[in-house]
Amino acid sequence: MYSLKNLSEIVSQYFATEIFDGSPHNLYEPIHYTLADGGKRIRPILMLAATDLFGGDIETARYAAIGIETFHNFTLLHDDLMDLSPIRRGKPTVYRKWNPNTAILSGDAMNILAWRYFLKSPHPRLLDILRIFEKTSMEICEGQQYDMDFEKRNDVSINEYMEMIRLKTAVLLGAALQIGAIYGNANDNDTNLIYDFGIQLGLAFQLRDDLLDAFGDVASFGKQTGTDICDNKKTSLLLLALKKATATQRTRLVQLFDSTPDDPTGKIREVLDIYSQLDIRHDVEQHIERLHNLAMTSLKSISLPEERKSTLIEIAGKLLNRTV
Repeated sequence: MYSLKNLSEIVSQYFATEIFDGSPHNLYEPIHYTLADGGKRIRPILMLAATDLFGGDIETARYAAIGIETFHNFTLLHDDLMDLSPIRRGKPTVYRKWNPNTAILSGDAMNILAWRYFLKSPHPRLLDILRIFEKTSMEICEGQQYDMDFEKRNDVSINEYMEMIRLKTAVLLGAALQIGAIYGNANDNDTNLIYDFGIQLGLAFQLRDDLLDAFGDVASFGKQTGTDICDNKKTSLLLLALKKATATQRTRLVQLFDSTPDDPTGKIREVLDIYSQLDIRHDVEQHIERLHNLAMTSLKSISLPEERKSTLIEIAGKLLNRTV
């Protein structure tokens, strides 16, 4: 069994030995800038952990793991441009360092590279693997569109929001685990269970991200905080606040999220003050814990000894309690 530390080192080595370079230089340099930078690389680690869990050789999933991380980073290039986010992993985002057209084109190239990597990982069920990847890719686009649509609506429900983040964030974690399980030759029931584990983990991960965007420290978080408030995004924090707020607080929150001041500092401060008055942080923490418990239930149902699941349990714990 590989530990989380082992898998993290292996994934880092994978990317250290890959050459993201070519001609024209202006197409490939942003790709190298993005992929060589690291980040948490949760998705390839989860894929290899799932392969290892079921007794597979993690090297068989090597290129699929690189592919899923390359795809994830492609989505970040476009997402940062859509949200006009200035910082990613403590550095300028690609569209800020270069320009919007570069972020679009280099991102498109990364999407193509992701498929190329998957095709380099032969497996008797490669067609099934590619179908999972294709379905997941489309779901992420659907989630992103919902996210943008919600910015213009004042009637978004908690259930709608949870479905949006399932599509935008959770399905890629689920797919990483599901594909890894296939490389480990897991049976269909266990493959479905580990996908469910990934979905609940992904939902909890995004709610943690919501909290960090509002209350995190930019130096440790690695990207600008308060961007969800600036962008008028309907996050779990806002939707819970609107549900708990007094009439006066609700009116003010709606006013604030309908505004786009040149200097958003005051807006962010006032929104966070209302969140604090309503103890929204505590409510989201409780929701994260419930999702984590559901994820653990799915993991425990997998037909393997509990000791084999220790790495995935450790990963889930770190994601639940992360501060960056």
